Amino acid sequence: MTNARFLTAPKTEPGAASLTAPRAALAACLALSCLFSAGLAAPRQAQAQETPPEARQETPAAPAPAASGPRGAIAMHGAPQLPEGFDHLPYADPAAAKGGRLSIGFLGAFDSLNPFNLKAGSTAQGLNGNIFETLMTRSLDEPFTLYGLIAESVETDPGRTHVVFRLNPKARFSDGTPITSQDVRWTFELLRARGRPQHRAAYSAVKSVETPDAHTIRYELGDGADRELPLTLALMPVLARHTIDLEKFDDASLAVPTGSGPYRIAEVKPGERLVLKRDPDYWAKDLPVRRGLYNFDEIDIQYFRDANSLFEAFAAGLVDFREETSPTRWTRAYDFPAVRDGRVLRAALPIGGPKGMEGYAFNMRRPLFQDVRVREALAMMFDFEWINANLYSGLFQRTKSFFDDSELASTGRPASAAERALLAPFPGAVRADVMEGAWAPPVTDGTGHDRRQPRRALALLGEAGWTLQDGRLMKDGRQFAFEIMARDRNQEKLALNYADSLARIGVAARVRLVDEVQYQRRRQKFDFDVMTGSWLASPSPGNEQRSRWGSKSASQEASFNLAGVRSPAVDALIDALLRARTREDFVAAVRAYDRVLLSGFYIVPLFHASEQWTAYSSDLARPDALPSYGSPTGGSTLDLWSRKALERRADRPPG
Repeated sequence: MTNARFLTAPKTEPGAASLTAPRAALAACLALSCLFSAGLAAPRQAQAQETPPEARQETPAAPAPAASGPRGAIAMHGAPQLPEGFDHLPYADPAAAKGGRLSIGFLGAFDSLNPFNLKAGSTAQGLNGNIFETLMTRSLDEPFTLYGLIAESVETDPGRTHVVFRLNPKARFSDGTPITSQDVRWTFELLRARGRPQHRAAYSAVKSVETPDAHTIRYELGDGADRELPLTLALMPVLARHTIDLEKFDDASLAVPTGSGPYRIAEVKPGERLVLKRDPDYWAKDLPVRRGLYNFDEIDIQYFRDANSLFEAFAAGLVDFREETSPTRWTRAYDFPAVRDGRVLRAALPIGGPKGMEGYAFNMRRPLFQDVRVREALAMMFDFEWINANLYSGLFQRTKSFFDDSELASTGRPASAAERALLAPFPGAVRADVMEGAWAPPVTDGTGHDRRQPRRALALLGEAGWTLQDGRLMKDGRQFAFEIMARDRNQEKLALNYADSLARIGVAARVRLVDEVQYQRRRQKFDFDVMTGSWLASPSPGNEQRSRWGSKSASQEASFNLAGVRSPAVDALIDALLRARTREDFVAAVRAYDRVLLSGFYIVPLFHASEQWTAYSSDLARPDALPSYGSPTGGSTLDLWSRKALERRADRPPG
C-alpha cells in the first residue's frame, strides 16, 4: 500500500486533513499536510533505545498555569513544555548549514496552488509552512502545544470562552506588506464562508470577532464547550488579501500565491514541477520556532506518474530523498551503485505517537453497505497474515485501533468507568467484545485457504438475507457486487488480492485503477463503492474528527467522512473529547470514541509500520534528536535537514 506506512500526524490547520493522497513521505496528504496534535516528551535520539509510545504519552501533563494574560504559547492540556524565551525547538539544530538545493519527488500530479478551497484535493504539495504560515506553530515534541509565529502572544480565560491574538509587528508577507489583524479577520471570514468543510465547521463556532487595533484580534467563543477552538484558530493560515481575486477563489488556480513563509514559488510546471526559493528577507528567520528549520536555498519538487519512475529517478541521483513505502523494494531493490559506494544511505527512523488507521472504506451512502453485519463479514475476508508474509516480507503489523500503539487505543483493555458513563446514553453503540477490549481483527492460518473466516462471514451475511447460490452471493435475484477504486499499482495489487478472497464467498469485487485527478474528484464527490482511506493519527485528536466521522460531514462534499457515518454516539463523543479539561478525561473520551468506531465496522483495517523507511543522499544531514511525534524529517520537504557539503566547506580554513 502507498499509505500504510506513516500514519501518525501532527496537527496543522483545519483544512489540512488528508486521507487518500500519497503523503510527501507517503507522497500524500491532500496538499496541505494533515491534522491536529498535542503532549510532553523529551526529544528522541535516532539510534537510541526507544521508550514505548504508551510510556511516553502517559507521562502526566504539567499543571496549567494559574496566571492569565498574554503568553507566547498555549497547550491543549497542561502547560507548554518550553519556557518563555526558549532559543530553539528541541529537535532543531540552530547550527545547521544554510544553503544548497534539495530535490524531492512525489507521486501524482497537481492542477492548483490554492489549498484552501473545495478543489484542494489536487493542490501541489510543499505549500503549507513553506509558503503559507499560521498564527502559531506546533512543537513536534508535545502532543498539542503551539508557540508564537505570526501571533507573538495568545490570551484566553480558564473557560476558554474567548481568545485574543497579538500579532508580531515584524510579520510581513513576502512582498513586504505588513500583516495586520484585518488580514487575519478577512482570512477567517473567507474560509468560514468558502473554505474547505473543516474550515467552515470549525470557524462557524465563533460567535463574534473584534479587531481593536492593527495587531490585535479577539474571538468570542461562546460557552467554551470546544476547548480546542482557541488552538484551532491559532492554526489558521493568514492569506494576503491584497493579492487574492475573490471571484476566482473557488477555482483550481495556478496563479502564484503570496505568502509569509520562508520560501517563494520560483517556477511552476503544471502537474510536473514546483520550485521554491528561499526568501532572503523572510521576516521570521530569527524566531525561536524557526531556528534550524528551512535550511535549503532551493527546493525542487518533481511529480512522477508512477512509483517505478520515482524510484528510478532516485536511483539515478535525480532525487535526494525518498520515503520507501514498498516492503519489497525496501528489502530487495536497494542494491544499485549509489548504495554500494555510499552515495545513498538508508535508515529506518522511529515514528512517535499513535499510529492511525488505513483501511478500505465502505460507502454507506450505497444501500449495499448499510447493514453492519455485511460490513463485518466483508472485513473478515481480508487475509492479512497471507498478504503480510507473501507480499510485504512480514514487515507490517495489523492495525487494530484508530489510535494504535498509544494510550488512546481502546483495544486490549476493558472500558473504564468513565468510558462506560460516556457510552451509557447510547446502548448498543459498542459491542460487548469491543467494550471488554477483547475484539481484534480476525487472524487466519496464513495459508490463503483458511476456511474458518469464510464460514463466519457467510453466517453473518445469511443473517442479513444473503445466500450462496451456485458460487454467487445472492439476494432478491442480484449478486453482491461492487467496485474497489485504486489510485496506483500498489493499491491495485492489494485490492486484487482482497477481491480474490471475497470471491471465495461469492462476492464480485471489481478493481478499477484511475488516475490521480479522477481519484480525487470521485473521492470528493463520494462517487465510489469502496476505496482506501488513511486517517492519520494525532496524540490529541479534536476538531478534525468532525470532518472525518461527524454526522454533518457525511453530506458535505470533499469532507473526509468517506464512509458516510451518521451516528449520535460518534457526535457526542467528539463533543466529549473537545470539552475534556484534564488528560484523564480526554483519554477516556478518545477510548470510548475508538470503541464506537470499531463497533461500526465502517472500514476494513489494513496495517502499519512503526518505522519510517528512508533513503537519502549522503550529502544530506539530519539532526541527532528526532521529534517525539510525527515525521522524523519534520515535514514533507525535510524542514529539519540540511546539506553536509555546505558544512564541510564552512569548516575549511580560508585560502
